[in-house]
Amino acid sequence: MTPAVALYGPPASGKDTVTAELLRLDERYVAYQRLKVGGGRAHGYRFVTAEQFDQLEAAGEILYSNRRYGNVYGVDRASLASVAEAGGIPVLHLGQVDALTAVEAFPASWVRVLLWCPRTVTAQRSAARGDTDAGARLAAWDETQRDLGEHQHAGFDLAIRTDRMAPLEAARSIHAVVLTGSRGRTAPSSEVMAA
Repeated sequence: MTPAVALYGPPASGKDTVTAELLRLDERYVAYQRLKVGGGRAHGYRFVTAEQFDQLEAAGEILYSNRRYGNVYGVDRASLASVAEAGGIPVLHLGQVDALTAVEAFPASWVRVLLWCPRTVTAQRSAARGDTDAGARLAAWDETQRDLGEHQHAGFDLAIRTDRMAPLEAARSIHAVVLTGSRGRTAPSSEVMAA
């Protein structure tokens, strides 16, 4: 079965940075671009109209959708299939535990990775990258922490503190799990999720 990677974590936890390292490690990795209806940040997204999104949803093509920052985001089945059929390993960025379960409706050997950093680190990284909605990013960090608390059963193959592990080392750890296929899903410890 085709491998796939789901990176879950709060804003500025390193999803883009770790994905870039994965792409450098192995050319099979493909940064999945979620669908987006709205405005703002364009990197990592494919913009569609609300009508196009609704049509995909009505056709059963949307595996998961959510609203955040005044936008609508979605993961579509066809794009994942396209990557897998070409021999690629999709790397998804997700911000909700429910999304982890929803995307597993797509047949792949999913590797779930929690990328975590303290709230203060999210604030610093958000400011450094010039986010104009830093307050919303911190609110999303709070939502992510609550989301994990409410879904204590959520298991991850890896939990990585990106403020303590270099991006290349994190990518190598993920790549090792993808290559070996060894899964050992456990809930993240309170130490990993320290604020």
